[in-house]
Amino acid sequence: MRLVVQRVMESNVKVDNKIVGQINKGFLVLLGIKSTDTKKDADYLVRKLINLRIFSDENDKMNLALKDVSGELLIISQFTLYGDCKKSGNRPSFSDSAKPDIAIPLYEYFVDECKKQIPVVQTGIFGADMKVSLLNDGPVTIILDS
Repeated sequence: MRLVVQRVMESNVKVDNKIVGQINKGFLVLLGIKSTDTKKDADYLVRKLINLRIFSDENDKMNLALKDVSGELLIISQFTLYGDCKKSGNRPSFSDSAKPDIAIPLYEYFVDECKKQIPVVQTGIFGADMKVSLLNDGPVTIILDS
């Protein structure tokens, strides 16, 4: 499981030109699920994400977590995070990305576990063509792998 976490001042996701998820200060999370991922991977990354200390404290040090700043989450499924470009040619292979029968339940589990700890958790629509907007804060972008 792979997360690309972007610290944002605001973010939203649109499907068919309608906003389906929107947050203020918090994390935009792009979530990629590999075919071998399990709930154990999700649990590990939920803990890492929720406790990731990348918000500035009173001394301008990255020392505060999402809960400390009443941060919000926007979680977007992103199978292309497992695109493999190592072989010859220029077209990525997505064979490591989980198929929907594995990915959807793990994605939903990850979101549900986040909702248990963070009051505002928004999402995109799994498998939809989404347009994501963000105002990156910093910019700060962190990659987490299980």
